[in-house]
Amino acid sequence: MVHLPTTLTRICCSVEVLANDFDNMYRTLFAFLFILGSVLIATAGKPGDDYVKINPAASKILWTGKKVTGQHHGSISLKEGTLQMQKGVLVGGSFTIDMSTIKDLDLNGEYAGKLENHLKSDDFFGVATYPVATLIILEVKPKEYNAYDIKANLTIKGITQPIEFVAIVKPEGKNYRAESKLNIDRSLFNVKYGSGKFYDDLGDKTIYDEFELNVTLVTE
Repeated sequence: MVHLPTTLTRICCSVEVLANDFDNMYRTLFAFLFILGSVLIATAGKPGDDYVKINPAASKILWTGKKVTGQHHGSISLKEGTLQMQKGVLVGGSFTIDMSTIKDLDLNGEYAGKLENHLKSDDFFGVATYPVATLIILEVKPKEYNAYDIKANLTIKGITQPIEFVAIVKPEGKNYRAESKLNIDRSLFNVKYGSGKFYDDLGDKTIYDEFELNVTLVTE
């Protein structure tokens, strides 16, 4: 014999559980779609914007680091990037640097290798843990003669800091060429080795916190 009240109670409970499951599912789906929409809105450009890929092989980044007793200079390779153009005018962009490609150009043989390995170590840029650095343009103000005042976020060793610089961007045939010099304070990115901000009595072993990147980007 079927006990009707008990059966109905179980059915009602099951329906209630299913209803709660569907409600949770729809809430999750709505939250996902809301987040996705927010991301798309944040990253979408204006109608007519042209996202132009940067050619890593044709581009170059040269670095210079200075210390009390002299300086070193070298190169580092671009991994990827884009310039966001609107009717030939720069409006945004980003690029990624491959930190594993740090190369010294003023020393020879084993001395160059030792410096490169030291720069890649945790004393400096910790490349094994942080293999890339990124720059994302946040604001662009056009000036005269193809020049732009740029505000951006620079991320090194997983730390993001604001940076401002001037860039020259002009057509080169069917492509674009962008040039700029970035002055970067390494101490803001937890690069402490040889820094007078973190260590006393370094004397002539002091390495200055600011280093330069001379960046030339050529689009495809």
